[in-house]
Amino acid sequence: MATCRQRGRPPHADLLTPAEWRVVEAVRHGISNREIAARRGISLDAVKYHVTNALQKLGLADRRALRRWDGVARGSALFSQETWMATEPHIGPLGQIARRVKDIVAARRWYGEVLGLPHLYSFGDLAFFDCGGVRLFLSQEGAAGQNESILYFKVADIRPAHAQLAARGVAFVNAPHMIHRHGDGTEEWMAFFNDEEGRPLAIMAQVKA
Repeated sequence: MATCRQRGRPPHADLLTPAEWRVVEAVRHGISNREIAARRGISLDAVKYHVTNALQKLGLADRRALRRWDGVARGSALFSQETWMATEPHIGPLGQIARRVKDIVAARRWYGEVLGLPHLYSFGDLAFFDCGGVRLFLSQEGAAGQNESILYFKVADIRPAHAQLAARGVAFVNAPHMIHRHGDGTEEWMAFFNDEEGRPLAIMAQVKA
């Protein structure tokens, strides 16, 4: 007797589907629906669908609440990482400096060929260079974007660092979220906050697979 196959998508053990997680991480990073659609090569309606599904599944009211939601995907390296709680959060050396440019092609040529900085990698309108061990992150943005540079501080474990700094009054604008997974499985995690004058800063951590 032939067995009947269950139709539809296979069930997921996680709170969200992989596609929903990719969109949620982008939302937590502050990227608009239209930008997410362009970067991921999917329709704007698909992005809106994933955002709506995520909000319903997580019981969150809106996009602002989603940005501050601190969930971690079960399939990520950070999920299985043993979390330790230090007495004081150790803010390490600078790991990255971000600068927005109007023309990424011209900027990539100038920083690479004129200044001679080693080019690490590029993704569309993003380019990364090595500055003696500190990563320079260039992103193409319009004139209306935030022009002030962002300093990224390394931390050993981003979740307890985020919790401890928030308890001390640091004004985070989003929860720790994964912004990229490298080819070797290494994950880049970040959380953004403001200093006492409202200027942007961030903590960052690399999690090995």
